[in-house]
Amino acid sequence: MRTSLYPAVDELERRARALVRAAPGRLRLEQAGRSRAGRPLWLLSAGRGERHILSVAGAHANEPVGGASALRLAALFARRPGMLESLDCTWHFLLCLDPDGAQLAHGWQPEEPEPSLTECHRGFYRPAFALQPESLPMPPGTPLPESAALIRLLDELRPVAQFTLHGIEFGGAFVMMTREVTGAADAFRRTAARLRVPVDRHPVDGPDWRLDPPGVLVLPDGHRAGERDPSGYVAESTWLHPRRHGTLTTLIETPAWSVPSVSDARPVADPDREAARLGEVLLGRGQELADVLGTRLDADVPEELAPLRDAARELLDVAPLIVQSWAAEGPGRFQGHFATRGISARRIPLRVAAMAGRALARTDPRAAEILDDLVREWSQELEKTYDLRWVPVATQTGLHVRTMLNTARLVCAADG
Repeated sequence: MRTSLYPAVDELERRARALVRAAPGRLRLEQAGRSRAGRPLWLLSAGRGERHILSVAGAHANEPVGGASALRLAALFARRPGMLESLDCTWHFLLCLDPDGAQLAHGWQPEEPEPSLTECHRGFYRPAFALQPESLPMPPGTPLPESAALIRLLDELRPVAQFTLHGIEFGGAFVMMTREVTGAADAFRRTAARLRVPVDRHPVDGPDWRLDPPGVLVLPDGHRAGERDPSGYVAESTWLHPRRHGTLTTLIETPAWSVPSVSDARPVADPDREAARLGEVLLGRGQELADVLGTRLDADVPEELAPLRDAARELLDVAPLIVQSWAAEGPGRFQGHFATRGISARRIPLRVAAMAGRALARTDPRAAEILDDLVREWSQELEKTYDLRWVPVATQTGLHVRTMLNTARLVCAADG
């Protein structure tokens, strides 16, 4: 029988209600808003302390592990309420910030006994940048309903900490913190080491953030401008919004497949040549996709598949900008940096092929078949090139849970 790796949106609600029934008075479930399509945004809360902490799951449709982590920690609090009492804390879990996107991303379901990278990408979806609810439009833009609901929560709760729970398909673990908290970075690294999850020495995320290697990015002092995405977009962020309340935001990224080489601290003999080679990988595969697609992504597709088409087209269009951003950052010096960049150079066209193939499946089955062949070919090449190793879901959620608890203890202790 096929089993689910991660709880789907409807399952998140069912399991949360089951936890509440099993722990009356300790856990509470309420609706915090609705999505663009009218789906409820569920908030599960534990404890009655004076301080508030908020964990946000499901911000990206292709990262379902956060909901599993939220349920795991909530269940722990139901069994051991003294954990929250010692922190004088109420802990809230927004179980899925983008339920609409999650309904389109359904490639993580079968486990036989571990998933196939190819099969997971055949159901891949990650929204276009402007439809990702942790990204806020630059003023005077209007935020998405999901974004507005999260902002309301942050302004009402004024939490001492906000944790945003992410999961990449393949790579290494890392964290991003909006300020430095003494001991938090080392605690994260120790947790990753105990769980045998490699730490990404130099993540490609957060080009505006200060790197505290390995695997930790910290927002620089005085940072006030909108965030710059590697693709060139600039936006405000729900990560930065609650700084006005003194909130620490910590983004925790855990891989589904780990890549040991992202931790490699050995120097690269010819970094300029390696940087150029990886740029050629991304641009070459982008051109291969453009040759297959032509103007097909400009054609009409069924309405429910339009988000897949739009996301694929955007990602294909920004690939040259990503290569330019890499050149502006410089070539780097370590093997781990180039492993991370090489993964990104391959992940971007793989995502385009997966989403474009799904979008065109009904209207252009021949093109969809060619794209599916690329998904299979590039997935297999990734597995061989980077020695991908499946990370059990219990380990993925364990990294989230332990990092949240360790960081919360440090923040609450500093808060007095």
